[in-house]
Formats: sequence, C-alpha cells, structure tokens
Amino acid sequence: MANRKLITEQDFQEAMDRQVHVRVFQDDQIVDSGVVIIRFTDTFIVTQSGVSDVTYHDRKGCEFFEMRRR
Repeated sequence: MANRKLITEQDFQEAMDRQVHVRVFQDDQIVDSGVVIIRFTDTFIVTQSGVSDVTYHDRKGCEFFEMRRR
C-alpha cells in the first residue's frame, strides 16, 4: 500500500467522492484507520467507519492519508 497525504480541498473532495479508505494521525499516532470521509470543512473532517460510527477530527490537529493499493 502507498499512502498519499490529503492536504488541499481538492484532495479531500476526491477522497470523499471516491470513498477511499483513509488513515488519520494525531500527535504521530493512528487515531482512525480504514474510514471514509463523509464531510469536511475548513475546521474539521468527518469520517465514518460504520452505519452509526461517525467521528469528527480537527483538521489542523490531525494528518490524513489516503490508503491506496499498489
């Protein structure tokens, strides 16, 4: 797997549109993995891993990586 860091509005929009799996880091630790982005603003990213499992991540305090298969 190759990981691509999501930074720009376009990065987040593409990841959301394609429903790719994302890994989320905060303070150099994985806090979420295998989730999809369902919404984003300039202050937070909302991810979902199941029907009722929704998490809000601070956009400035976290790093987001698209998980791609090679």
